[in-house]
Amino acid sequence: MKINGKRIDFHQLVENSLNSVWLVGKDRRILYCNKAGQQLLNHPSIDDILNKNINLFLPPDIHDFCNQGIMDVIENQKVFERMEIKIIKNHGEIADVELTAIPCYFEDTVLVQVNIQDITEKRITEKRLKEREKLISLGQLAAGIVHEVKNPLTSVKGFLQLLKESQDHPYLVTMESELDKAFETLQNLLQVSKPDLQSETPILIDLCKELNSILLLFQERLYSIEVTMDLRDSNVRFYGKKNLLLKSFFNLIKNAIEAITYSGKLKIEHYYHSGWIHIMVSDNGHGIPEDKLMLLGTPFYSSKPDGTGLGLTQVYTTIHEHGGTISVQSEIGKGTTFHIQLPVDENR
Repeated sequence: MKINGKRIDFHQLVENSLNSVWLVGKDRRILYCNKAGQQLLNHPSIDDILNKNINLFLPPDIHDFCNQGIMDVIENQKVFERMEIKIIKNHGEIADVELTAIPCYFEDTVLVQVNIQDITEKRITEKRLKEREKLISLGQLAAGIVHEVKNPLTSVKGFLQLLKESQDHPYLVTMESELDKAFETLQNLLQVSKPDLQSETPILIDLCKELNSILLLFQERLYSIEVTMDLRDSNVRFYGKKNLLLKSFFNLIKNAIEAITYSGKLKIEHYYHSGWIHIMVSDNGHGIPEDKLMLLGTPFYSSKPDGTGLGLTQVYTTIHEHGGTISVQSEIGKGTTFHIQLPVDENR
């Protein structure tokens, strides 16, 4: 094709495309991969990709589907549009992608042209929004519960105080003490469900310094625990509500220590990467069952017999309020790692 008498180099257009483009043969070997495709797979050399079986970069559970799809495109000229799958990048990293697969004719040979768009960040953003919507819904529900429960409890406490004035009985003291505990729980629930009610002014925070300070609060409980502090990039500051964040990290470290039954290990990490501060709190405690991980952060769900779950609810709500993410990896008998990511405003 020519424009104004000049021949257009379509290979250059494909090579410099923002989307990944692969050409795959009947034997499932990748015959061509543009620059974006190499960047997506994160391989330093194109030789790590070319002439390799495409299944090397796909999860095993879709190999058969992929093989059949290649044959359908080559033999039947079938077109696959806007499919969402996962691919395996260098070092085993997983990425979410959206692809189309269409026949590409090269002389008397039919190849499969695979056009790929990385949607990993899109999926992370969608997940973050869903989690935030979930927390907002929980907050609205919790605020309603607090209002409906607090009013009758206030009446009960008032009548209880009148009884105490007219007669003295140890049961009345116990009842008042239990009522105070109920009011405290309701207040905690209200705070974690609506952290924006706390009009704390955001400031620049040295999180490395604050993590060290929080750990000092647990000195009497760390005598039998091996503690590792790996705090890198301490020069990077985070702009946020200091007291809310410190309470979050206090709750995470407290949970980690309580998860360690006897002598164990606690590790706290801090580092900066690609615009995000990463904070990881790891223990080698009893771990959390896989089917319970999705419940973490829900009010009144706790793996501890006497726990209310409000501590983790406060953690999740605060991190999301600051635009961050939180993920959990856990294995029964081996321990748990909470991974927090907080966005850094480069302009501050």
